[in-house]
Amino acid sequence: MIRKILCKGYLAVLLLALYAPIAIIAIFSFTEAKVLGNWTGFSTRLYQSLFMGGASASLIKAIENTLSIGLLAAAISTLLGTVSAIGIHNLTARKRQVITFVNNIPMLNPDIITGISLFLLFIAFHFSQGYLTVLLAHITFCTPYVILSVMPRLTQMNPNIYEAALDLGATPAQAVRKVIVPQLWSGMLSGFILSFTLSIDDFAVTLFTKGNQGMETLSTYIYADARKGGLTPELRPLMTVIFLIVLILLLAFNLRTIRQSTNKR
Repeated sequence: MIRKILCKGYLAVLLLALYAPIAIIAIFSFTEAKVLGNWTGFSTRLYQSLFMGGASASLIKAIENTLSIGLLAAAISTLLGTVSAIGIHNLTARKRQVITFVNNIPMLNPDIITGISLFLLFIAFHFSQGYLTVLLAHITFCTPYVILSVMPRLTQMNPNIYEAALDLGATPAQAVRKVIVPQLWSGMLSGFILSFTLSIDDFAVTLFTKGNQGMETLSTYIYADARKGGLTPELRPLMTVIFLIVLILLLAFNLRTIRQSTNKR
């Protein structure tokens, strides 16, 4: 009995520590106070400022860069990761183990090491750092996560389906598009969402690869803003909206997965 109470208490404290800061940001997004923690009455002025063009141009540009890089990096990473996963799956067992081990290294590698490595690589090849280098960096560290998401689906898939499609007259491209991809769709979607989330969240890699031409993403903008002695008030509603969008996507994906597993039974 005591052990059960302690376990539940530990879980409650852990959840409180994780979600209390988010709840505080959400609550204080409904007040006009410039300083977080100072309640000056209920107001949606910050939301109006964020969505009606009242926010600073630099913040809006950082949001645009973050979303465009995130979506492009997630889409390209999903494509590259899916093709790579199919290729890895068709290797011999020994080669598959070696490539899987190599694929896991970037995920275990600290972000700062990845950022410095890519920074030195771009400098060595005389790349002009900016939007393109940040996009390439995000694709680089997102692709291994897509491979990790797609590989279990390939393992569960019947290996004879592709051969059957070829025997029935489909070209290899048609077999991949109409037979393989539908089987891998849930893994690809999971990899896309994970890549998009990682891209939005990334700071260290972006900081080392964005250069000094003024290109900012949301994470680097917040860092620069905090160093000035405070945070732009519109960041509070923005963080709340991002959290709600990610939460809705995760709930929708999990509900879809539960329904599919229920239907199979």
